[in-house]
Amino acid sequence: MKKEVIGRCPVCNNELDVTRLHCNYCNTTIEGKFSLCKFCKLNDEQKYFVEVFIKNRGNIKEIEKELGISYPTVRNKLENVIEALGYSPKYTPKIDKKEILTKLSTGEITAEEAVKLLKE
Repeated sequence: MKKEVIGRCPVCNNELDVTRLHCNYCNTTIEGKFSLCKFCKLNDEQKYFVEVFIKNRGNIKEIEKELGISYPTVRNKLENVIEALGYSPKYTPKIDKKEILTKLSTGEITAEEAVKLLKE
């Protein structure tokens, strides 16, 4: 079973380069410096969100339903992916502190997401 290529260094979290490619069929090996696609640089949670987003054709209501999260959380996850792909976020969620703490206590968002929301 083949392992998926990781896009970020597990030590410092910087982007990784691929330096060797190999064909199992003809045994050809190519060495050099190759960059990974933008999507390879997403973490597993971001990749899963993108998959759900595409499967639901970007329909936020369906994404909310499938993931069991609220509209602001869907928007935050989308903005997180947009930033990870190297684009500037345009959406600034308007969410109150009490709602953030409620979502944190119910497990709807992670502590990391709560901190990020509270800093906005």
